[in-house]
Amino acid sequence: MLDVQSTEKPLTHVKSKADLHREVNASGAWTVAQIEALFDLPFNDLMLEAAQAHRANFPEGDVELATLLSIKTGGCPEDCGYCPQAARYDTDVKASKLLDLEEVLEAAKAAKAAGSNRFCMGAAWREPKDRDIEKVTAMIKGVKALGLETCATLGMLEADQAEALQEAGLDFYNHNLDTSEDFYRSVISTRGYQDRLDTCLMFAQQGCRFAVAVLWVWGSRVNSGQLSWLNWQI
Repeated sequence: MLDVQSTEKPLTHVKSKADLHREVNASGAWTVAQIEALFDLPFNDLMLEAAQAHRANFPEGDVELATLLSIKTGGCPEDCGYCPQAARYDTDVKASKLLDLEEVLEAAKAAKAAGSNRFCMGAAWREPKDRDIEKVTAMIKGVKALGLETCATLGMLEADQAEALQEAGLDFYNHNLDTSEDFYRSVISTRGYQDRLDTCLMFAQQGCRFAVAVLWVWGSRVNSGQLSWLNWQI
């Protein structure tokens, strides 16, 4: 155990990297307590952990190079407390319609020329309509034809919409869960945690790869409720 001076409390006992590895190796899965101990490590130690994890998985030092294009910006009906694209917030973001196919393909060509190997298309929707999916599938096919991996983040989907995206060749679906179920209403009120989770589970059941993100900092110390989300993901 390491004694670490904290700015929030006089003295805390923080588990060392060796302690964490022993616990994880013994149990076969991370617990909330183990994740909390990891978050309590000094920031420089966390950076070292990240570097070591990257080197272990990518010994040649490979880095994923991806480009994200907003194919439909602003005007979202959700009230996510962190997002300037919500229509109800007074921000400098101007709402725009879905980009044309040629605009997207030109951006994808530029991304490939700049060295990207993955191209992600994001739209500020709560959930797309079927007519939107038809246009996005054309974009996915066009980007795939350029030799790029494809990624999309479009909001919550129905099963047939997810299937259409996969049939078009979508490689990854990005869908943020935002925070834990216990903390969710402190961040968003226009949808529930399960609403988002259903889309992730649907892609998982269909065998599609998906990327999920969670937001940690909301003006207070990370708590066990928020960490329970990461426990589920691991």
